[in-house]
This record gives sequence, structure tokens and C-alpha cells, in this order.
Amino acid sequence: MSDLSTDNTLRERTDINKYWFWLLLDANRWVVAGGLAFLIFLVFMSWGVMKPVSLRSTMHSSDMVETVFAGLVGAIITGTTLVVTINQLVLSQEIGSLGNQRSRMDVTMDFRQNTDSLLAMTTPADPAAYLHALIETSEQRAKTLRDTLSETENQEIYEKVDEYVTDLLENADNARNHLEDTDFGTFGVLSPALDYNYDRKMHDVRRLGMAYEDSLTDEERSAFRNLLEALTMYGVVREYVKDLYIQWALVKLSRAILYAAVIALTVAGGMVVFVDPTTFPGTFLGIESVLWVVSAAFAISALPFLLFTSYILRLATLAKQTLSMGPLMLS
Repeated sequence: MSDLSTDNTLRERTDINKYWFWLLLDANRWVVAGGLAFLIFLVFMSWGVMKPVSLRSTMHSSDMVETVFAGLVGAIITGTTLVVTINQLVLSQEIGSLGNQRSRMDVTMDFRQNTDSLLAMTTPADPAAYLHALIETSEQRAKTLRDTLSETENQEIYEKVDEYVTDLLENADNARNHLEDTDFGTFGVLSPALDYNYDRKMHDVRRLGMAYEDSLTDEERSAFRNLLEALTMYGVVREYVKDLYIQWALVKLSRAILYAAVIALTVAGGMVVFVDPTTFPGTFLGIESVLWVVSAAFAISALPFLLFTSYILRLATLAKQTLSMGPLMLS
């Protein structure tokens, strides 16, 4: 692969195993949390089966299970206070004086007018359509750049620009196809937006424009600037959409933790109050019934923490991959 060609997806550019990448970013967060809970359940069951002394005998001789779940009750109640902290973090961005709100609106409308001029139409209100339109505009300007240089006597720059534009169009086509029919609030909007490698495209178009600046006509220089403008606008909008998604995800995390905390608190409290060595007699599939119950109850009681883990895995990975803005590539 030449220095003007790049992979079309973020996963390929970061060289991460596709299954691990799916787990970190693409997978449903409830599915990830459920998978982690199931893993905890299997580990507890394995330890219980391998232990020479049965769990029922252990419960007769000590209050270990009651102590564990009593601690979980306190941890669940304390942990749900994180919800308040998270909501405060999100709401603090929205609470302000009338002057601050007016300033935000003025900045937003000013930028919208800039993109109206860039797109030659009213800027779409839907985030996916907004990103789609900007990618399409960068494609059009890339084609214009290539067409402008098609009659140049300097074949070296034309060949490099042709290679650059071909790679940009492939990357843009991949991102646009995956943006179609996506709804904001899902990672489906942000994932293809991250696939469009605008920062590398900005760096390459600037490098080409400066390397051959002395041999370019005014029209050709203008074509370089116009493409750079479209890529710059896309970068700003992508970062804005990413910030909105993070706020949205934090709100969803807050709600998910509250839902899971009610279930987890009920299960953990029930284990403390109602379960003793005689509550679940007998065996199931050759394993003592109380071991099934304790293992499942512990996994369910850990759900609020597992949901927190699953969401933070995605947000931390997202933050790592988008730390920089503009033509600065960290990976």
C-alpha cells in the first residue's frame, strides 16, 4: 500500500482483532454486560463444583454467603449514586444563563450558515444525513480536483492526485453506505463516521498541495483549498456528533444502571433475608441446587457494575481513537 492509500475502516487501520473490536465498540452494551454476567456465573459454578466441601455444608458452618450478599446490597446502593454524578456531568452542559444559551445558538447558526454555503443547500437536521452530505461534498470536490489537474503537463502530480482521489472515493463510499438508514442514539451513526479517514485525507491533500505549489495554477490551488475546506468541515461536525453521542450514551448508562440496580438489589436482599442451607434442597443436573442459585444471584447482583463496565469500554475506546482533531494521526 502506498503512502496515499489507507484502509477503509477504523478497525483495519488500528489492526485490532475483529472480535475484540466488535466487543469494544459495535456490540450491544446489554449483550456485553449479559455475557460478562454469564462468565461470572460459569466461574462461580466451576469453583463450587471443584471445591471438595459442598456449598451447603459451608453455609451450615459459616455465614459466608450472607456476608457476601449483605456487602453487595451496600455496594449496589452506593454505586447507584454514580448515576447522579453522571447525570450532573451531562446536565451541566445544558444548564446556563440566557446569555450563554443565546451565545450557543448564535455559534450554532453561524456554523450552519457556513455549511449551507459549503453544501449549496439547507444543512440537514439529522446527524447521519449531515455527515452523509459532508462526505458527499468532499467526494465531489475530490473529483473536481482530479478533473482540474487532468490537463496539467506535470504527470507526476496528476498520478499522485489520481491515486489520492481514488482512495478517498473508496473510503467515502464505504462510510456513506453504512450511514444510510441509521438513527442517532445508536453507535451505527458514529461507527461509519469514524471509518471515514478525514484526518489522513487532510494531511495528504495539504502535503500534495505544498509539494507542487510552484507548478500549480490559481484554479488548481483553489481546487486543493476547496477539498481541504470540505474535509475540515467534516472533522468539526464529526467531533460535534461524537460529543453529542457521548452525552446521549451517558444518559442511557444512567437509566440502565437504575433499572439493573432495582433487580440486583432485590436479588441480593432476598439472598440475605430468605436463603439459608435448607431453602434449596436436592440437586439439579447432578449439582447441588443452592450452588446454582448462589451463582446466578451473584451474577445478577453484579449487573449494575457490568453495565457500567460495558459502556465505559466503548466510550474509552472511542475517546482513545478520537483524541486528536485535524491532520494529526496518533495510531
